[in-house]
Order: sequence, then structure tokens, then C-alpha cells
Amino acid sequence: MKRHLIRYKTKPERADENERLVKAVFQELREKSPDGVRYMTWRSDDGTFVHLVETETEAHADIITGLAAFEAFQSGIRDRLIERPQREEMTVVGHYRMLDQ
Repeated sequence: MKRHLIRYKTKPERADENERLVKAVFQELREKSPDGVRYMTWRSDDGTFVHLVETETEAHADIITGLAAFEAFQSGIRDRLIERPQREEMTVVGHYRMLDQ
């Protein structure tokens, strides 16, 4: 199981656009309902976005990046950001419960 945390900050005037593009990724994931992937995104008031991506295997890692909505999200992302994305591989230390929307 691989877990990655991606964090970045958008320009204030581009945060809503970024959120819309992220929501489109979630919509496409719901439509395709792929196995082996868990994905959550949070947005703070200052335009910081945090994505947590969990994939069962290396083969599952390309599921999100292969989506048309993800390609649209990636297009022009550097123009939306104040801070470049920082990506870290994470290890679970503890887990109580994961709530799905």
C-alpha cells in the first residue's frame, strides 16, 4: 500500500477554480469507481490544498493520473499556485475511522 500526501497553496483568486477542477476529478472517480484507490482532498481558508492518495499497488498509481479530469486539473496548475506542490510518502501510525462522503 502506498500513501502520498501532496500539499500546495493556490493564488487567492484561483482557489475556487482549483477546487472546481479537483471536484471534477472526484466526479470522474465516482463514475468509473476504480478499485485499489482511496483519495481525499482538503482545502483551508488560505487556499492551501492537501491531497491524500492511497493506492493498493504500483499498478493502481496511474488510475488517478490517467483520468481526463485529472489532466484538466494539471493543465495550467503552475499558474494557479503560489507554492509548488510538496509530495511526501506517508506511513500510517494509527487509524480510527475513515468517513466517506
